[in-house]
Amino acid sequence: MSAVDAILGTTAEERERLAASIARHLPAPLVSVFSPDVMCSHLLFDEFVHRLILSVCAETDLGAAACQWSTVDEIVARSGFDPGHATAAVGSILRHLVARGVLSSAPGGARFRAEHDVPVLDPAEVRAEQQRHDPACLPSYVIAEAAARDYPVFLRGKREGEDILLAPTRLPLWVAYFSNGNPLYAVNNRVGAVAVEAWMPRAVVSILEIGGGCASGTTALLEWLAAAGRLGDVACYRFTELVPAFLRRGQRIVEERFPGVPGLTFEPLDMNRPFAEQGVQPEGVAIVYAVNTLHVAHDLEFTLAEVRRALEPGGQLIVSECVRPFPGQTLYPEFVFNLMATFRAPRLHPEYRPNGGFLTISQWTSALEAAGFVDVRVLPDIASIRHVFPTFYAAALSATRAS
Repeated sequence: MSAVDAILGTTAEERERLAASIARHLPAPLVSVFSPDVMCSHLLFDEFVHRLILSVCAETDLGAAACQWSTVDEIVARSGFDPGHATAAVGSILRHLVARGVLSSAPGGARFRAEHDVPVLDPAEVRAEQQRHDPACLPSYVIAEAAARDYPVFLRGKREGEDILLAPTRLPLWVAYFSNGNPLYAVNNRVGAVAVEAWMPRAVVSILEIGGGCASGTTALLEWLAAAGRLGDVACYRFTELVPAFLRRGQRIVEERFPGVPGLTFEPLDMNRPFAEQGVQPEGVAIVYAVNTLHVAHDLEFTLAEVRRALEPGGQLIVSECVRPFPGQTLYPEFVFNLMATFRAPRLHPEYRPNGGFLTISQWTSALEAAGFVDVRVLPDIASIRHVFPTFYAAALSATRAS
């Protein structure tokens, strides 16, 4: 039985059982977000990315480079890859292949070996099944395919990941990907919206959103607050985004859909520079909000300090993030985003920032507490869900600036 057959061969009853097991650890508004159909799409896309990784291995002879026990650095050198580009990406690929049983790893996970030929499986089979199951998820497939095509030249240092992913012609792909119409991405926006509404005080508040992108997170939040009858609790909403094309698009979308929200402003903000230099006054906002943004801060300690400085006493940082359920676990978004230097190569910290990319809940908690935040909360209960569904990665965290 193929992997796709195994995913699709689960009965409706089995999918319902899995969704019900997850639902026991979810607040009511999130139960429908993690429906049996969405879980199926999640599994299909995970298999699709796995097959893209196998294709990259075949094209670059990565399996042959791992024919003997070797470290990541040794495999990168043997493959003729550029270390600055390839080390993080190859490390992630190797750990993924170990988890899938394709490679072996030595105790401690520092060395890897291919004991058999690395197989090649057709990604198109999975894509076709996703098309039949739920075509709304295909923007994620398009982005992953675009990355996979140029992965070999990226690993060899012949093209920068930013040039591959952020070329002007790729903007429509990202607009479709970072969309509430794409169920594989929309979960993060919905988790964040539910968390803000649950944790936002019952009073008039000011919100600063960092890294708002194309505003799918913003619209999901404002729609959820409106549905809950709490949009009036927002005194002002400051949308910020560093990429000019995203900022312009985000402003157009939000102004069209929410013309009556008071104090709605749109400005650039670089989270890697002092906020005050960019017009964000100390102790000026009640909530700082971000969806899948802070994990690419170059210096997380610096950025969290700036966030804390911007919050009024008792104010909250609320983030919705992809999180690693377990330390060292790979997640399928990494295949794409390891091409980006901002993702793979931040300033590291031995306790809470040991790697680029995504962090565990424990690492986020340590980082927030080290920055002087208190009362760290998590939604949903990842610690329980990961034992039911080990690749569940969407979570929101809140942390409070002490008075």
